[in-house]
Parts: sequence; structure tokens; C-alpha cells
Amino acid sequence: MTLLEALLVGLAGVAAGTINVVVGSGTLITFPALLAVGYSPVVANVSNSLGLVPGSVAGAIGYRRELSGQRRRVTRLVPASVLGAITGAILLLALPDDAFRTIVPVFIIAAIVVIALQPRVSRWIMRHRPHGAEHTRGLVVLMFVTGIYGGYFGAAQGILLMAIMGVAIPDGLQRLNALKNVLAGAVNLVAGLIFAAVADVAWGPVALIAVGSTLGGVLGARYGRRLSPAALRAVIVAVGLFAVVRLIV
Repeated sequence: MTLLEALLVGLAGVAAGTINVVVGSGTLITFPALLAVGYSPVVANVSNSLGLVPGSVAGAIGYRRELSGQRRRVTRLVPASVLGAITGAILLLALPDDAFRTIVPVFIIAAIVVIALQPRVSRWIMRHRPHGAEHTRGLVVLMFVTGIYGGYFGAAQGILLMAIMGVAIPDGLQRLNALKNVLAGAVNLVAGLIFAAVADVAWGPVALIAVGSTLGGVLGARYGRRLSPAALRAVIVAVGLFAVVRLIV
């Protein structure tokens, strides 16, 4: 990479770390950045998963106050997410690169739709939020399925987690966001460890994204709630569309 390309990847890591803590879908920033500087889709995805792990850890630490009292949820849901992440990572490594090139644009388009519809999803969640006991039936299974998605690619994983937990768990959205950061971070960590052991990793970009996403995670936990959701969604949608075009072309 040139110095300019390294700067682009590092800044993308900062943006992704911030977005992941606040909303989710930071992959739609760093993945296109790695494609833009010339990495293949699979190498970009593997390196991206590893690089975003420190940002998830920083975000979880930043939301530690909101995590208070959620140990039981964490111990119940993290194992399901981790098993899903292992499955998704194995699928990524087992399937041919052409399958990834075919599947990922569909994932990105689906993620863009979810992000664009997030205000409506949030309103629907508020109308249907349960008042009483948690809806545990099926929640662990859904965490496993979401973990598969996160281990394979993961764009908008956080938004999917928030939508699922917002309906199933009667708690404040900021507390659910803190739980989301832990679950998504666990998925990225486990998938990243598998990739580091057996896959082709671009360690330079991993280091740049790791540093950037850590800074972004700290900024997101501290200032992220002040960002305009509409502006943030617009940026993510635009970058996602770029990624789709880049993969297809």
C-alpha cells in the first residue's frame, strides 16, 4: 500500500469502529476501503474481521455501565453467537471465492435495505416491545443464525441483533446496544482467530484497521449518541452501494 492508501484504510477503521459501537454495519466502511486499495474480496473480508475486533472490545468497555446486571444474558447468548461465528467462518473458508463474490453483494444489498429502513424498524420495535418476561424461546437460535452471518461476512450484523433483541428483551435500547457490542465483538473475535490460523491475511491493513477501530470505539462510546442517525445512515448506504458496484464490476 502507498501512504495515501494506508491513510484511507486507517480512517476507514476509525469510522467503522465508531459506527459499530453506535449502530453496527461498520464493515460497510472498511470492506469497500480494502477493495479500493486492491485486495481480493475474501482477503479483504478476513482482514476486516480481524481488524475490527479491538474496536468492539473498546466499545464494550465504553458501554460497561449499560452492561451492568446483564451477566446472565451474556452467558446465555454469547455461546450461541460463538458457535454461529465458527460455522460462518468455516463456510467462508470452505466455499470457493466465486461463491463469496456472488453471495456478498446480496448480503450488502440486504444490509443497505435494513439500514435504510432502520427508523421504521425502531418504531415497530417500540410498538411491539414486550412488557414482562424475556422471550427466550427462539432467541438463542436466532443468535446462532446471526452469528453465522457475522462469521461469514457481518455487515449490519449489529442492526440485526438490535432488531431481534429489541423485540425479545424488555429493556432499554442503550442497554441492548451494550449487549449487541459484546455479541458482535465475540463473533468477530472467534471468526478472526480462525482466519488468523488458516486463512490468507493482509496483516498491514489488519493493524491499521485495529488501531483505527480502537480509536473509533472509544469515540463512539463517548460521543456516538450525538451523531445524526440520518446522516450516518446516508454515509453507510452510499459506501455500501460503492461496495456492490466494486464487487460486480
